[in-house]
Amino acid sequence: MNHKQDTDEMVFFYEQDFYCLSNFSAFTLMWRGIRFDTSEAAYHWEKFPHLPVLQEEIRLARSAHDALQIARSHRKAQRPDWDDIKVRVMHKILLAKVDQHPYVRRKLLETGARILVEDSWRDDFWGWGPNKDGQNVLGRLWMEIRSECMMLDRLNQHVSSLLEKIEEPIV
Repeated sequence: MNHKQDTDEMVFFYEQDFYCLSNFSAFTLMWRGIRFDTSEAAYHWEKFPHLPVLQEEIRLARSAHDALQIARSHRKAQRPDWDDIKVRVMHKILLAKVDQHPYVRRKLLETGARILVEDSWRDDFWGWGPNKDGQNVLGRLWMEIRSECMMLDRLNQHVSSLLEKIEEPIV
């Protein structure tokens, strides 16, 4: 089923049916042994390992939007290598989200081979931005994770098939 701007080739997950792929969606996350209300909060928490009080403020923010605003207001204090590591951090957080939430994994796999687009009109790094020509890094990460999940599923099916053959009686 296609919603809003979804097509047979593309899924836009800022809102609608695939909102669970958004970092603002309300799926709790255990990250580094700590519970976060959203993956957005975990992401911003990672920016300030040297400021545990600020990390806790971000973690306890009332919403993903509040966590974002708190991090933005302290941008100058974020770790100096943040731009170098932020995509790797996001990838790991998304993997944790898929691992911890079967529903998110199922919805991700439901997208099939379609292009995933973080339909943010503001953000042309993580999304496709106001001119629809942004980098869509979040969508690309989700597509990479989808491929990894599909490959794992195929591998598990293959292993199951091999195990069934082992169980077959020898004639």
